Amino acid sequence: MKLRIFTEPQQGATYDDLLAVAQAAERLGFDAFFRSDHYQRIGPGDPGAGSTDAWVTLGALARETSTIRLGTLVTPATFRLPGPLAISVAQVDQMSGGRVELGFGTGWFDGEHSAYGIPFPPLGERFGRFEEQLEIITGLWTAKDSYSFEGRYYRLVDSPALPKPVQRPRPPLIIGGFGAKRTPRLAAAYADEYNVPFHTVADTGLAFARVRAAADAAGRGLILSAAQTVVVGADRAEVERRAAAIGQDPGALRESGLCGTPDEVLAKLDAFAGLGAERIYLQVLDLADLEHLELIAAEVLPHV
Repeated sequence: MKLRIFTEPQQGATYDDLLAVAQAAERLGFDAFFRSDHYQRIGPGDPGAGSTDAWVTLGALARETSTIRLGTLVTPATFRLPGPLAISVAQVDQMSGGRVELGFGTGWFDGEHSAYGIPFPPLGERFGRFEEQLEIITGLWTAKDSYSFEGRYYRLVDSPALPKPVQRPRPPLIIGGFGAKRTPRLAAAYADEYNVPFHTVADTGLAFARVRAAADAAGRGLILSAAQTVVVGADRAEVERRAAAIGQDPGALRESGLCGTPDEVLAKLDAFAGLGAERIYLQVLDLADLEHLELIAAEVLPHV
């Protein structure tokens, strides 16, 4: 199992905050640094410096890291047109030497759309646009010559389909969610990885089973992964201190996330591994606490 660091910069983080975490994650041996793609704080609280643009951030990190993989959980299809998004991700893949992964979804947070003038269509249309974008982006990356597309929402005519990403045939695509019908179908058709964010072990197993069935029917195999909020402490007092710093109750977080001593967290990671999870995204909410990453790297990472 690989452990990946996952951040939520919309809760208030500067580029320098993210750079420090990404470089620490690389130095400590984590597999990847991921960030959310949001433009506004979710929930009440001090917005701090506000958010940062995900792909601008990853382009910069591509030049300030050398080995760690970089990506989003997840970029909303509502934020960018498919052609420009394909260009942005391909460029960052070039800038990183082929270390980029695109987590991609329909978009869900209507507040940030209205705050920044981004259209937010109904769910059915968002899924329709999302599916067309999946086809267009993968088509642009893999086309040998020019690329055209005619759909309900998008039309491309003789695109040069450039630039190309470094990774072949294309950067990995991650689709996440807990939907029972459309999500498994789209994951089986387009994704390289399926992610279940912030669900219990039991519910994650149900979602994995649905996607496995869809992938088997399509004759494809997928990497399975989960995202979990993480709080690890050397002892009970340290667990409680770290949970309080992010406004979480440690008892509740033990049920809903990865919380406790290294041994407690390893036991839960083992349960996810038993479901077939090959990657776990550790949602780190206190970006100033680099000692937290050091503890996880020393006491958890070597045992998974």
